[in-house]
Amino acid sequence: MDNKSPILVESRILIVRGQKVIIDADLAQLYGVTTKRLNEQLRRNLVRFPADFMFCLTTEEKQEVVANCDHIAKLRFAASLPHAFTEYGAIQAANMLASPLAIEMGIHVVRPFVRLRELAVSNTELALRLDELERKTDLTSFKQDVFERDAQREFKRIIETLRQLMTPPQMPAKRPIGFVTPDDSQQ
Repeated sequence: MDNKSPILVESRILIVRGQKVIIDADLAQLYGVTTKRLNEQLRRNLVRFPADFMFCLTTEEKQEVVANCDHIAKLRFAASLPHAFTEYGAIQAANMLASPLAIEMGIHVVRPFVRLRELAVSNTELALRLDELERKTDLTSFKQDVFERDAQREFKRIIETLRQLMTPPQMPAKRPIGFVTPDDSQQ
């Protein structure tokens, strides 16, 4: 069991069709059986493996998995398409094989799946918090823009008022003292 550390198991978990899965060759190795034996038991117990537990890879998916994962390069020339087991399928396979090693390793296989799910959930929560923060920042920015516009308008009014106060009032023309004839007023 020492050579089957959780790090090894986590490195075997792939994402195919948007699901976290482990390929049958890796699962068989972890459970201490041959891939042939695992697939024999799978064929005998297909009823235990609905589509959300296990599915067969397409040729394109197989090529992509083999190209991206060096440890399963030998599958490139295999005639049959490999099976991909979800978390539930890995548990079901351990129960189906029923060997002590398979049952023990089933527990160790499930833990990385759970850890990856928890990471995904925490990342989702973080994304939601970031979205909320972005909305609040946008709202604050909008409020600040409105405040700046209003403040500019008020400052312009204050400056106009100060300029009016700084200009001395025009004094009305003084009326001459004494008797003024209409002819005198035009001079």
